[in-house]
Amino acid sequence: QVQLTESGGGLVQAGDSLRLSCAASGRTFSFTGWFRQAPGKERVFLAAISSSGDDTYYANSVKERFTISRDNHKNTVYLQMNSLKPEDTAVYYCALHRLGFYDRAQNYDVWGQGTQVTVSS
Repeated sequence: QVQLTESGGGLVQAGDSLRLSCAASGRTFSFTGWFRQAPGKERVFLAAISSSGDDTYYANSVKERFTISRDNHKNTVYLQMNSLKPEDTAVYYCALHRLGFYDRAQNYDVWGQGTQVTVSS
């Protein structure tokens, strides 16, 4: 079973940028998605990328600020986050898609441990 490890989170100010990494223990052959979950809220979809990197999808709320990419040589998926806002504060997770719609957390079956992103005003 492939394992995922997120990294790159931290404390930043509004307007700053971060690049999150999702390192896989081996080659993946499905879509990889990024999600986030703030305290007291449900886990929501942010972006997804195909195993080849040829196809990407974004939530409307972040498509102008976030960019998903991957480096298959490193088995790593990235989420570049620009112009961060306090409302972006959450734990960010990456996951491997299994079946169904790519924008639903329930359709992903392998998850990383999450990385905390905190954006101060």
